[in-house]
Amino acid sequence: MSATKKVAPANSRKEVSQNVQEESHLFTKENYKWMLIGLLVMAIGFFLMAGGKSPDPNVFNDNQIYSFRRITLAPILIVGGLVIEIFAIIKKPK
Repeated sequence: MSATKKVAPANSRKEVSQNVQEESHLFTKENYKWMLIGLLVMAIGFFLMAGGKSPDPNVFNDNQIYSFRRITLAPILIVGGLVIEIFAIIKKPK
């Protein structure tokens, strides 16, 4: 009894190695595009939240600090950017 070992033809070995190589990438170009969009949305949110410094440190202007832009809009954009980042990470390549 001789043990015979089946060897796959050279063409099928190439196909297998190509399939393994194609599947080894965790993210595609589209994933990175969505990640960049999420980062930009978060950066805009942080930019809108910044500011509010009074020229006179003895005067407190609550209209600047508690404005709609800083209290509502900016946090919504930051959370939206985080949701886009999660989507970009979970999205499967086509």
